[in-house]
Amino acid sequence: MTTQQVLSFSIIGGAILCFAWGRFRYDLVSLVALLVGLVVGVVPAKTAFSGFTSDVVIIIASALVVSAGIARSGVIEWAIRPVTARLKRPRSQVPVMAGATAMLSIFTKNVGALAILMPVALRMGREKESSPTSLLMPMSFMSLLGGLVTLVGTSTNIIVSQVREQTLGQPFHMFDFAPVGLVLTLFGLVFVSFGWRLLPRDRQGRAALGEVTAAAPYSTEARIADTLPSTLQTVADLKLDDDGVKPLALILPDGARQSPTPDMRLVAGATLILEGDDAALDRALARLPLSSERDKASLEKESAAEETRTVEAVIQPNSQLIGETAERARMQERYGVQLLGIARNRERITDRMRDVRLRAGDMLVLRAGETALPDTMANLGLLPLAERSVRIGDQRGRWLPVLILAVAMLLLALRVVPVATAFFGAAVMMVVVGALSMREAIESLEPEVLILIGALTPLSEAVRQTGGTDLVAHLLVGQLHGLAPMLALGAIMIVAMACSPFLHNAPTVLVLGPIAVSVAKGLGLGPDAFLMAVATGAGCDFLTPIGHQCNTLVMGPGGYRFGDYWRLGLPLSFLVILVGTPMIAWVWQLGI
Repeated sequence: MTTQQVLSFSIIGGAILCFAWGRFRYDLVSLVALLVGLVVGVVPAKTAFSGFTSDVVIIIASALVVSAGIARSGVIEWAIRPVTARLKRPRSQVPVMAGATAMLSIFTKNVGALAILMPVALRMGREKESSPTSLLMPMSFMSLLGGLVTLVGTSTNIIVSQVREQTLGQPFHMFDFAPVGLVLTLFGLVFVSFGWRLLPRDRQGRAALGEVTAAAPYSTEARIADTLPSTLQTVADLKLDDDGVKPLALILPDGARQSPTPDMRLVAGATLILEGDDAALDRALARLPLSSERDKASLEKESAAEETRTVEAVIQPNSQLIGETAERARMQERYGVQLLGIARNRERITDRMRDVRLRAGDMLVLRAGETALPDTMANLGLLPLAERSVRIGDQRGRWLPVLILAVAMLLLALRVVPVATAFFGAAVMMVVVGALSMREAIESLEPEVLILIGALTPLSEAVRQTGGTDLVAHLLVGQLHGLAPMLALGAIMIVAMACSPFLHNAPTVLVLGPIAVSVAKGLGLGPDAFLMAVATGAGCDFLTPIGHQCNTLVMGPGGYRFGDYWRLGLPLSFLVILVGTPMIAWVWQLGI
């Protein structure tokens, strides 16, 4: 073993120990490992930062932005609402929600797909005979399996494609993963549709601070359009209950106020006072011919390029707004702040927002230019709540994100452009058409994952360049020699599956991918099959909440404990190995 090999193995081994220890952040460990590699000369300075400009980082970052744009549009939730409204028990909820999560994970990044559908599952879980515990883990596991179907569904597929390009000269294409991924997804869906019964049923999920504030009901006003379709003639026709919204008052154009009843006729140009949480109001305003305060006068901003923000704030006891109305305080004219909604403890607001006399403790939904917002909040004596996206009345083009994604997928299917180009273009267009603001696009990124991959990529390449990969492969070939090819392939998948919970799935592929190629060549077997086994194993961490972000995401809301994951995950892992190994061998010609 050469000095360079000893150094490269020491750096990678040290990083692996730190990952497994869990004392330090993954991204910090990877950056320190890259720095050490630079200092000792294992990583050449010329290529030290090549990982941050690689197609892998571009594809993952772009896929996250595209997923955020799809989530922000609300289209997916709107599309499945007619089905989910009829589902009352886990035996019907689990197959539908897990299947929807898997399907969405095929076209967007799996963690984004799960985040889109989690609010729907949490609402369903509040039903008398249901529970988030029964729904969220099956959805998480199916997001992992659905992500195996396409190149962009999961980071492991993207990284293994890069490993193939580095070692064999050509990357995998967008749908090369589909034959194996679709079969595993189908088997997995059948299993979780019955296997959810293995999960504990006495757990209570923990709501995040943002979820608590998001559930607070607001009163807002919406103007009825001048022209109404024939199907919308009465208050009952609006079906506001389906969205979780209550009509509190109908204010006619002449100022007369009426208490709405189901058979009350809608009047064009009249104003409805509505109450509901942010998501409920957003669904109703997006679905119906109603316009919110957001759609009225435009806000003054310091520059045309400045973005607007919608936030929640509480009126403090020393606020100058106490005793004033929005109209008398001239909030928009004097301060450039638009009032979108009001919430008051134990009292419903039935007046026009401009006429409500404000009190200390009132919660306001405000919209303003982001530059002036901090000073305005301080001057008005308002205390901002936990930062989150408030969407009341945001009428951005809801179908444009879906159209952008569809065009990108079509270009990839026809192999007109590379994957990185297609998804980078789609991410940029999400911002151009207003599906996301630039700030929202940046916030959708997962910098710790991007840094992890960018820093470890040159280290992985250094191990290969120094001959370390061939050295490890030679040792493994000696151990696997004489085994049936199918058993050798299964052994590689099991190793990847075992490493993923401790190393994170990205480092697992970066380290094991090149080794798998060398092992395959040493055994005289097809390297593509071994790369697919690594990608599949690393992408299927069903045993812990820490190996993949999806499992971590559902742990709190589902009320899960660390040991709960193996109940559903262990049999599912065996199923993936038993079904996935022969499928990979058959599709990717293991013996050639």
